[in-house]
Amino acid sequence: MLVSASIAEFMNIESREQVMFYDTDCGGVVSNIAYLRFVEKARTALFEELGMSPGTMTETQVFPAVIRTEIDYLYPARLGDQIRIEAHLESVEKVRVFCRFRLVIEGEQERVSAEVVQTVALVQLPSGRPKGFPLSGLNTLEKPVFSACCPWLNNSQCKYTN
Repeated sequence: MLVSASIAEFMNIESREQVMFYDTDCGGVVSNIAYLRFVEKARTALFEELGMSPGTMTETQVFPAVIRTEIDYLYPARLGDQIRIEAHLESVEKVRVFCRFRLVIEGEQERVSAEVVQTVALVQLPSGRPKGFPLSGLNTLEKPVFSACCPWLNNSQCKYTN
């Protein structure tokens, strides 16, 4: 179930990271774990934009759990590079969502360093049981009404309601 273009407009975020010494191997090339950290930060920001801040998740005990990550390493990022992380909520199903990320080395000649797809499920703690994703009906709406489908939000918290 793909999210419509009108809704996808606000389901994109960008963040930036500078490659630091601790992100690299002995040759100055970014290690695979650093890519995962960049993606983790971007995904957290994306879910926060959707109304799932870390505080709200702690309060409700509903958390997004990554169940699959696919990474294509396309061009090596190096020490000192500025990386733009583009995150997009690509599709929403009943109990899982698919997020796509592009990590772009910024500069005179931009290069895509990596492309990532993650599958994320909502989990209710402490049981660890999957929880239906409240965004699953978004492709049929003009804009989401998070207060109606996200029990952890109220109208004052939801920036997408009327």
